[in-house]
Amino acid sequence: MNINMPTSLAGGRYQLGQLVGRGGMAEVHVALDTRLGRTVAVKIMRADFANDKIFLERFRREAHSVAQMNNPNIVNIYDSGEEVVATETGQTEHLPYLVMEYVKGQTLRDILKVNGALSQRDAEQVMMGVLNALEYSHHMGIIHRDIKPGNIMISEQGVVKVMDFGIARALDDSAATMTQSQGVVGTAQYLSPEQARGESVDMRSDLYSAGCVLYEMLTGRPPFTGDSAVAIAYQHVSEVATPPSSVVPGLPKMWDSICAKAMAKDRQNRYATASEFKNDLLTFMNGGVPMAAAFNPLTDLTNMKARKQAEMTANTVAMTPTGETAATQAFNPVTGQFEAVPNPQNGVATKTRAEQRAEAAKARKKKQIIIGSVVGGLVALLVILGVFFMLNKSDSAADMVEVPDFTATTNVSEARVEEQLAAKGLKLDAREDSDSSKPKGTITKQNPRGGKKVAKGSTVSVWFSTGPQSVAVPDVSNKSQDDAKSILEAAGFKVGNVRTVDNASIEKDKVVSTDPAANSKQTKGTIITLYISSGMTQIPDNLIGQPKDSAVEQLKQAGLTQITIESEYSDSIASGAVTRVDPGVGSTVEAGTAVTIWVSTGKQQVSVPFVTHSTLAEAKRILQVAGFQVSVNGPQDDDAIVESMSPNGGSQADSGSTITLTTKKSSSNTPNTDTSNNNSNNNGGSNTTPGEGN
Repeated sequence: MNINMPTSLAGGRYQLGQLVGRGGMAEVHVALDTRLGRTVAVKIMRADFANDKIFLERFRREAHSVAQMNNPNIVNIYDSGEEVVATETGQTEHLPYLVMEYVKGQTLRDILKVNGALSQRDAEQVMMGVLNALEYSHHMGIIHRDIKPGNIMISEQGVVKVMDFGIARALDDSAATMTQSQGVVGTAQYLSPEQARGESVDMRSDLYSAGCVLYEMLTGRPPFTGDSAVAIAYQHVSEVATPPSSVVPGLPKMWDSICAKAMAKDRQNRYATASEFKNDLLTFMNGGVPMAAAFNPLTDLTNMKARKQAEMTANTVAMTPTGETAATQAFNPVTGQFEAVPNPQNGVATKTRAEQRAEAAKARKKKQIIIGSVVGGLVALLVILGVFFMLNKSDSAADMVEVPDFTATTNVSEARVEEQLAAKGLKLDAREDSDSSKPKGTITKQNPRGGKKVAKGSTVSVWFSTGPQSVAVPDVSNKSQDDAKSILEAAGFKVGNVRTVDNASIEKDKVVSTDPAANSKQTKGTIITLYISSGMTQIPDNLIGQPKDSAVEQLKQAGLTQITIESEYSDSIASGAVTRVDPGVGSTVEAGTAVTIWVSTGKQQVSVPFVTHSTLAEAKRILQVAGFQVSVNGPQDDDAIVESMSPNGGSQADSGSTITLTTKKSSSNTPNTDTSNNNSNNNGGSNTTPGEGN
């Protein structure tokens, strides 16, 4: 069926862009959400599944289940719907789609394909992200069922994102919904044994697949390969994977145990939860002994086969309700089903119970004889091999040499190493160690180890450091001192000084910052200084005279949010500015301490007294008592009369402001006109002024 693919969905809200991925059930496009103006990824069901009711139900269930999850390591689902599209015949079909978070980056599958195996640290970091996602989804009751490198995204910022929960089922549905039409769900190379057998799955099935992914990150290849999906599935059921340390020389053997524990054939022997898996990884990477150290994969496989054989035997000899022997059934380890084998005796009279018991006894005796013969043969073979070994031991010992220990030496060149090995009849396989903090050229490890005896002509692998690499300093703010130290040392750094600083926004004894700063690129081995919070903070010492809003903001930045604001008059500080603070500026206080600030309302306003018509001396006294300064225009004599004043009496003025008085001479100092006239009369009517009488 051919469908005309739309260019937009949801009435034009999602404008479809280029195709960025295609899987077995759907294809993914980059799209623009025109309503919110953001880039999204749209997953559209393939056209040839449009009429598959089971697939449609699975697709809708994905939207319902995953949309409820919110975790930084899981690709978010924003929206879902079904678009009505036309086929080439003119019919209409409903095309389901999901609108998802767009993650800019690469899948783990692509990274492994280009770069091969990851470093131990990178493999651990990716696996921690995957397990965080599984821990959350399992808590929500959702099993992924298809954990594989193609479903793990690494963003450009290094964030791990697990995607495609399209075949996930709720835990309480997992055992009831496995039908023949559904078949075996999951990718063969990462399939759990119970999925291969068609049995019900649980969260431990996801942890098995995660173990397969960890194996591939460490070695660069899946744990099992084959010519067909059935051949690979058979290996998952009945074979133990080659230990990672046998694939990658020099890889710590503890990785063998962790991968084997996660990939146990019997799910009861696996990690019980994603959290348990995470804790084992962290324990190992921090130098501890993980619980997986005690796990034996061969014992696990043997016990699993014995249990399945017992189930098969019980099913084979089961009796029908009428006393007849049920049809013989053979167990298929891939499908997990017991399949009927044609009975050549069909149509012949059923044997009596006595005959059946006699035949069973005869079969047991025959089995014992066969087992005894096999055991005897094995013993004889071991004896022969022992004699052969003893006879040839002296000859082979002459061809064995002891491998020099190069890791105990310093400043040994590659040429010198090759010379020493050649002197013993050995060959050098020189390799680069790009994950070392030691100086360039330093020998970091070798395989076989020094002191071990090997045959002449053997090859010895020696790793030479390429020099310390520059890596980003981890952000350990808000971590405890011990946790911060573990994280920094795991990243290749050393912790030096630990200093205490005041910081009310960070809890006491937690890390405030580092020097060099977080996320800065530094050479491995760099010594990092930790700054630890004292839980105290300081009242800023520059608040006096600052505008109220500026002072409040500075207090909040210092971690002091319980702020009370009071008002008061001030002759020296402008209105709206801080006049004083309690506790005082510059003082050190505990986090959460309440702070009070006083804000100036300006100078106090007082009423100007009436002093017009008063003598200057009296006016000055009254005004100065009221808190004013006095300025005089006119005569300065104490008995001068105040003609006017500014501001006027009765008005309001700032306390301490200046009142300007305009004065005139008092009447007692003014010449008397009548007396002058009298003097003129007495002088015979002379018009001379006083002093001009001569």
